[in-house]
Amino acid sequence: MNIHAPAPVGDAPVSKPRPSRAEAEAAMRTLLLWAGDDPDREGLVDTPARVVRAYEEFFSGYETDPVEMLARTFEETDGYDEMVLLRDIRLESHCEHHVVPIIGRVHVAYLPHKRVVGISKLARVVETYAKRLQIQEKLTAQIANTINEVLQPKGVAVVIEAAHQCMTTRGIHKPGVSMVTSRMLGAFRDDATTRREFLTMISMGGTTARAASEA
Repeated sequence: MNIHAPAPVGDAPVSKPRPSRAEAEAAMRTLLLWAGDDPDREGLVDTPARVVRAYEEFFSGYETDPVEMLARTFEETDGYDEMVLLRDIRLESHCEHHVVPIIGRVHVAYLPHKRVVGISKLARVVETYAKRLQIQEKLTAQIANTINEVLQPKGVAVVIEAAHQCMTTRGIHKPGVSMVTSRMLGAFRDDATTRREFLTMISMGGTTARAASEA
């Protein structure tokens, strides 16, 4: 087992003064008033505090470092150099445009180069970026780029299938629509056979974003 110093990866959260909990709760009271309700009525009196606690959970990814999660790797692989695939990682994120849920699945694969990482770390990288305000295209790239830059494998592939409530519960109101994005690096981009093997393996699960959104 070896601990390798990770390469720096961009897209770190911007550091700005953080409002106090009281200020955050006051902002929520303002939104309740703007919506047309009374934040002092019995059913809403504790809602600002509840929402702030929920936001701490929804956006906990700003408090964790995905690069650090991948720092510990293992070199005792007996020469294993085939694809490592983690399929059907549940995705729960929030759209940065309307702050409503994005629900779906993520498939992550890489081709090791001398070292591998614990599979739970791949899921934690997904979780860290998902627990931030996102657009799916950026989320897909962040996951793939971080794994590629830290592990330096022969290739990385990420596919995300997700339903966006910004278009299913508001706006155009089109339920049942899923968005699919992918990011292929290294062998997955350059070798059609490797890419086809990955796409075949993830299709074996039969997972759809619609099933994820209905779970």
